[in-house]
Amino acid sequence: MGIKAALPRYELYLYSAVLAGALIWAGSWIFEASSENVNRKAFKESVKPGWHYFGRKMDVADFEWVMWFSTFRNHILFALAGHVIFAKIFTVAAPKHRSLIFAVYGGLAVLITMGWTFMALVLSHCIILYSVALVKKKWMCFAAGLSTLASIKLEPYNSWQENLVTGSFDLQDILFYGGCGFSIMRCMSFALENCERKDGNYTFSDLLKYNFYLPFFFFGPIMTFDRYHAQANNTQLTRKEREMWNITTKALLHLGVILVVDVFFHYLYILTIPSDMKLTSKRLEIYSLTGLAYSNLVYDWIKAAVMFGVINTVATLDHLDPPQPPKCITMLYVFAETHFDRGINDWLCKYVYDYIGGDHDKIFKELLATICTFAITTLWLGPCELVYIWSFFNCFGLNFELWVAKFFSIPPFSIMEGAMGEAMSRRIRGVFNAANFWAIVLYNVLSLNSLDFAKMVGRRLIFKGFPLSTLSVLLVTYCGVQLVKERERQQALLDDPEPVKPVDGGKEKAE
Repeated sequence: MGIKAALPRYELYLYSAVLAGALIWAGSWIFEASSENVNRKAFKESVKPGWHYFGRKMDVADFEWVMWFSTFRNHILFALAGHVIFAKIFTVAAPKHRSLIFAVYGGLAVLITMGWTFMALVLSHCIILYSVALVKKKWMCFAAGLSTLASIKLEPYNSWQENLVTGSFDLQDILFYGGCGFSIMRCMSFALENCERKDGNYTFSDLLKYNFYLPFFFFGPIMTFDRYHAQANNTQLTRKEREMWNITTKALLHLGVILVVDVFFHYLYILTIPSDMKLTSKRLEIYSLTGLAYSNLVYDWIKAAVMFGVINTVATLDHLDPPQPPKCITMLYVFAETHFDRGINDWLCKYVYDYIGGDHDKIFKELLATICTFAITTLWLGPCELVYIWSFFNCFGLNFELWVAKFFSIPPFSIMEGAMGEAMSRRIRGVFNAANFWAIVLYNVLSLNSLDFAKMVGRRLIFKGFPLSTLSVLLVTYCGVQLVKERERQQALLDDPEPVKPVDGGKEKAE
């Protein structure tokens, strides 16, 4: 089935109306549940007084969002603004040494924030992995890198290292594990790229310049060493036409999204409600629950897009091309495109998933590639029961997609699909994609909320709600999938223009 398969306009309008109505309906129920239960004891810790303009309490259950845009907003803005000013001055004065200037400012900021023991710990990780990189054996680089990563993820080694860092402030744990974790992944990228270098080795100063770029240091995203090294050492610093306008527009867009999300948190307690199992199990309808699960994933994407977007804006000002924000969950209906951190995703694809899986067309190679990828992902996230379950189901989903595609590519299914026309093929595939979408939601919502909430949503959706509720949710999801496919079709036509034949009446034609 070609991506350019078209559907009649009236059909797409119908899908839009159904989807819009369902979202408004589910949203009204979540709003009602938020308003009626605002004073519940279970909400006491995570629903606090908000903006006095609204006269309503606000959902503050997400520590990361509150940290970035409320509690430590000024500290983060001060550090990033200092970097921008410092980097701009020295980029103009000494463009050949700007990567060194980035590292000096970043190193000083890390030293002042976390202390000399943390700096010594990070440098020890760099020295170990740089020493292994000189051997130019990939398996040794992976062994050393993953062992070092395990030392900050597994007890008792992580507690011992954390106790080396003196001081006590609210962000210390996050900055410790974020700084160490991202540093190790960057060092592994450096080591693996050094193995690919034919003549000589990269220097230790190259590693330090790469690792101590402040905007990426604590929170990511990760740029692989080859990309960062080439871009940071580029002395031909020119801007594309309207690039500064685009940077400013994106910055204002991020500010607007932050304000909109904060306003929504006054009316929709989407993060607090799932933690109250009595409320969700007894008082919420299946449509509210599915809307709640979906909205949690959308919010997590928005949070990642905004946080990485703020950092990426700074990186773009430094003439870098950082990893883009993740693809919105609404646009996802296949496991192959599911990720919430494009930097980590790019790292894993380059060094593990694509390296082992090749063209991802062989069942055994794909199985091996996904197992290795999710094994490293499990270590990166921190091994625990919830992460094991999340990794297993996402690994299974990725492989199951290939198995189904292989099965339906053989006769008589392939012959039947070829005979029915591209538009009808798109509709049938949309049915399977709708079911797949909810598998993605259920497999990932457990990592955002809890295993109990994911199990309850799955049980209510698949068993208790069958057939009426289940089929109605899948119908709405099918409408959404078809609208996503239409957007992909239009983008494909822009990327690869062709003469477009009009689709008239009820007759289905493929463009």
